[in-house]
Amino acid sequence: MSTFQNAKSAEIPAEVRVLVSGGGPSGLFLALDLASRGVPSTVIDPRTTVDPTRPRAKTTNARTMTHLRRLGLADALRKASPLPVDYAQDVIFCTGLTGPSAHELRRFRNAFQLVPGTYGPQPECGQQVPQPVLEEVLRAAVADNPLVTFVTGWAVQQVRGPGIAGGDAGLPGAGPGTGTHGEAAAAPYAVVVADASGARRTIRADYVIGADGGSSAVRRSLGIRLEGGSAALSNISILFRSQSLASAVSLDPAVQYWVVGSETSGMVGPMDLAETWWAIVQGVDPAVTVTAGDAAAMVRSLVGVDVDVEVMATDPWTARMLLAPEYSRGNVFLVGDAAHLNPPWGGHGFNTCIGDAANLAWKLAAVINGWAGPDLLASYGDERRPVAARTIRDAAENGKALAYHFADPDLALAGPAGDAARRVAHDALAVKQSEFDSLGLVLGYAYAGSPVVVPDGSSLPAEDPIHYVPSAVPGALLPHAWLADGTSLYSVLGRGFTLLGDAGALGGVPAVTVFEPVLAAAARQGISVTVAAVGPSAEGTVLSALWGADAVLVRPDQHVAWRGNSAAAAADALAAAAGWARHAQEPLSRTISFP
Repeated sequence: MSTFQNAKSAEIPAEVRVLVSGGGPSGLFLALDLASRGVPSTVIDPRTTVDPTRPRAKTTNARTMTHLRRLGLADALRKASPLPVDYAQDVIFCTGLTGPSAHELRRFRNAFQLVPGTYGPQPECGQQVPQPVLEEVLRAAVADNPLVTFVTGWAVQQVRGPGIAGGDAGLPGAGPGTGTHGEAAAAPYAVVVADASGARRTIRADYVIGADGGSSAVRRSLGIRLEGGSAALSNISILFRSQSLASAVSLDPAVQYWVVGSETSGMVGPMDLAETWWAIVQGVDPAVTVTAGDAAAMVRSLVGVDVDVEVMATDPWTARMLLAPEYSRGNVFLVGDAAHLNPPWGGHGFNTCIGDAANLAWKLAAVINGWAGPDLLASYGDERRPVAARTIRDAAENGKALAYHFADPDLALAGPAGDAARRVAHDALAVKQSEFDSLGLVLGYAYAGSPVVVPDGSSLPAEDPIHYVPSAVPGALLPHAWLADGTSLYSVLGRGFTLLGDAGALGGVPAVTVFEPVLAAAARQGISVTVAAVGPSAEGTVLSALWGADAVLVRPDQHVAWRGNSAAAAADALAAAAGWARHAQEPLSRTISFP
């Protein structure tokens, strides 16, 4: 469709099928994911440009990179990133960055899934990239996409309609509505938007997505309040240039240096390979105003020498631990920061937002394309809210051990006293492992209790933020494997559901023959299904050993909906996974029963 920058009133559409409030990462990703499934949408965002001085999120984890790969954007993001994965992969805790008093205290290797070369747990490793760069990549993709209309210079002010305070006011011709998911055609919503001058337009929308941040107008329209608390002390982010810092650093390259200082503690890292750096000073009194001069002094205190510092921007903030009690009402949905605010420790906030968008997109597309059952769209909050709650808990725990908690004046000393203090700090800093080595949190979340997952009586691996145990228990993320020909298993997956069978178990019978009951069921219900025989892995492992069954039904978001050894059971599971009926528990059979 079109991008309307600083759109004129006449360019605002009067009616849309899907309206997304907010053109940040989650809103743009959602629109692009919907477009990949043939669903048009309109995104409304007040920002006409992306501010490069507010980098905020800098960690794009392996799961989010794999989502971007699904949309064909992973390579574009890596090319745009000013900090390649090959540059550095570690987080280093230290007493400073320069001079003889700069001592390394502890190192966390391959932090945030930064692994050069082939990565095993997902087809993509992590990437350090400032959020503005990511947003520019998404904006460019939106501009090239004929199914996305992107309107900037306007902001959503209010949503009115069924199930919302104010009811049907302002919706001529709208019926009473029940607020049930999937019934938007009978009761559209009135979305009031305004530009900076105060001009207003009303857009009728069948579905409304609030991706408009922590102060979400969509959430306020629903009367939903975030619940939780905030950290006692604040922090200040500083973006700065320095011509001399890079050459003065005496430690190994790192994506983050955590400086444990007796006067100033916090984090410093390179934004690019030139002269731009970022810093976060932790434990700042929120009542104190920090000037540019103060910020420069803080940076010099962190790095340990009087380097040149040109402060480009400062951004005070306080870590929030907030979660919405519900993620939707009727056909109005909350995603990303509109639904939850995570502390940044571990870099999970933005990535959790993308996970929301990926979960909602395929379900909303299924409803609009006509093959979803009544349980599908309602499962969005059932699945995603527990993920956010777990992520917030883990990040909040990490927030209890920030750099200043480990400060000791003896750490920078030479001689036995300094050596002893540094050994104590090294041991104490082990508590930070889950912040940087968090694969269990990034890949180990599951939707086992979802109404659109078919249980088989098996238990998921125990939750652990650090250790990821690949599992094909229904609800878990499909375990990744590199196949013998060098292809990622995820490359075999289709846009819709995918039924994968272990090639060895099929005994040479074509997959379309073995899984004919599934294809027939899909044809009757209009569900897109890809069937494929796969395996072994590049290491020679048969995939049934990885899955614990001879076949798995994989959802469009790469989570397992069902596993088993019966093509007929797989056909039944397809209906349940599409939201038509809750499937009865089916214990795993020891023998294959494909035709």
